[in-house]
Amino acid sequence: MQERVDRVASVPLGGGEKRLRHRIYEIIETGHGEDAASKIFDSFIVALILLNVAAFVAETVPNMRAHWGTLFHYFEIFSVAAFTIEYALRIWTAVEVPYLARARPLKARLKFARQPALIIDLLAFLPFYVSAVFPIDLRILRTLRLLRFLKLSRYSPAMYTLIRVLSNERKALAGAGLLLAMALLFSATLMYYIEGDAQPEKFGSVPEAAWWAIATLTTVGYGDATPITALGKVVGGLTMITGLCILALPVAIISTGFAQELQRRDFVISWSLMSRVPMLARLDAKEAAEIMPLLEAHNLPPNVEVVKKGAPGDAMYFIASGKLEKFVNGERHVYSAGDVFGVDAMFENGLHGDAVITASRCRLLKLQREDYHRLASKQPRVALHIRRLAADMRASANDWKAF
Repeated sequence: MQERVDRVASVPLGGGEKRLRHRIYEIIETGHGEDAASKIFDSFIVALILLNVAAFVAETVPNMRAHWGTLFHYFEIFSVAAFTIEYALRIWTAVEVPYLARARPLKARLKFARQPALIIDLLAFLPFYVSAVFPIDLRILRTLRLLRFLKLSRYSPAMYTLIRVLSNERKALAGAGLLLAMALLFSATLMYYIEGDAQPEKFGSVPEAAWWAIATLTTVGYGDATPITALGKVVGGLTMITGLCILALPVAIISTGFAQELQRRDFVISWSLMSRVPMLARLDAKEAAEIMPLLEAHNLPPNVEVVKKGAPGDAMYFIASGKLEKFVNGERHVYSAGDVFGVDAMFENGLHGDAVITASRCRLLKLQREDYHRLASKQPRVALHIRRLAADMRASANDWKAF
């Protein structure tokens, strides 16, 4: 019997259903900004999230709750249904994710469900179902609805980067939190023994003194509890200084994580663009690492004048994708991916003879003349190599497009 079940489970998915699953995966996961259906889906989810936040705020107003309470209730049911279907579709299409494609369907879906974004999706509707089974205060349920706002992290690069940084630096942040807890405990205990007899109503126990400790460590200082003894004031001053030092740690950890994440992203973008330009692809790893920080990546729409006629040749341009054009004596010439222009004008301190305009959406890498000279002073071998490659391209191809 078990063998028969295994055979049934191993039957391959039908072609039509597999195509449907892959299409849904493209719409909800990979087609952002490119596929029309994906744009509609993303816009619908984002609008639904924002409307849920607005409904939560409006529902706290007594007059609006009295007049529109029924509408709010039905909108909540609709939202839960939509978020549930979205979550189910993401789990169903998890086997289409490239790094999970070879895993068993159940294992792939369980692994996919453990991702932070999927956990947030689950929390967006799970409290509604939990409240239907267990007696939970509806006020808590309404508060948990604000978790839906975190779903915007899927559509916001900044929020997504923040979540990645917090995840990557969670151990360091946990260490900073442990230091804060230790400082809180020590400060509260000291003030209990120092100020307990003088102010028993405020420092009569460690938990009561902890309120003063957390307010002082965070430098908020509500003023409802202050030391009156000389030794208590000394401890209070040290607690303030300790709080400043400890609270600076999470800020430094997160800012460093942001810098590393942005640097990693810029590295991937620059490396991907460099690999599309034959002249730069010929550089070895060490040479590429030297020139990569000096390259400026530009993503330009059509009909943008990249180089003006008669402008100084202050940079050279590498085309990673797209097409550009210029007109020489009324004749149209086209630059395409892999071409380079502006080399002669930059090396000879000359002027551009003709304007260069984008004919389509283009991705360019720009190397300023000052950056090239800076590279030549620090790494003359790399700069000379670039110049030789440019000369070889001119001599071997004698191609007007590159120069």
